[in-house]
Amino acid sequence: MRDLRHDWTLPEIESIYATPLPDLIFRAQTAHRVRHRTDEVQGCTLLSIKTGGCPEDCAYCPQSAHYQTNVSRTALVPLDELTAAATDARAQGATRFCMGAAWRDVPDGPEFDSVLAMVRVVRGLGMEACCTLGMLTQSQADSLADAGLTAYNHNLDTSPEFYGRIITTRTYDERLATLARVRRAGVTVCSGGIIGMGESRAARCRLLQQLSSLDPHPESVPINLLGDRLLTTPNPGATRDEQLLDRLGMRLAAAEA
Repeated sequence: MRDLRHDWTLPEIESIYATPLPDLIFRAQTAHRVRHRTDEVQGCTLLSIKTGGCPEDCAYCPQSAHYQTNVSRTALVPLDELTAAATDARAQGATRFCMGAAWRDVPDGPEFDSVLAMVRVVRGLGMEACCTLGMLTQSQADSLADAGLTAYNHNLDTSPEFYGRIITTRTYDERLATLARVRRAGVTVCSGGIIGMGESRAARCRLLQQLSSLDPHPESVPINLLGDRLLTTPNPGATRDEQLLDRLGMRLAAAEA
């Protein structure tokens, strides 16, 4: 394995991007097998704890208050409802429970206190806890860390150059600043982007360059494909993933002791 790098050039990234798919799969599997079992994946469950009414104008998101969509605005879920959902997720084999709220900035006060209580509940169930709540202050990041938060999701979405085409209510630098605060708090980072928004290949490579320049690299890099619906897509039945993994000869990883 080569040493980790944070200085990838665009020509280098473009060369990897243009590599034939079989070669990419082989290289990815080679890297994967150094650190992970070949027949295991982590089971993660995502719950929207506060849906719709977001003041951001992200062009891809049906939860934005700027657009007419079929997503209804809801208040923060009660703690007992969160506890039931997390308990059910654990019973189905999930070892990470993710909580998402449609906010631009995390509001201090009772709602944030409720989120901290939710994190403690998830951790108390023996699962990793992840949140995606919008921009954080350093004090909020520290409080989430103190509550036991495992990871924080805050996507860069796209390249700095294309960013203004899809979002005007938050700057790229504000996203990077939130990621830096999460790191300072000692919480791991989940950050990726979206493809299919009209961006060029060059913009996709610039997104990869931004992510690869973060030091440390994000522990998780979700890449979403924009379709008819995103973020509020209905989930399949509870056993569908388990059935698929069984057909593939794979299994969910057990929680670490």
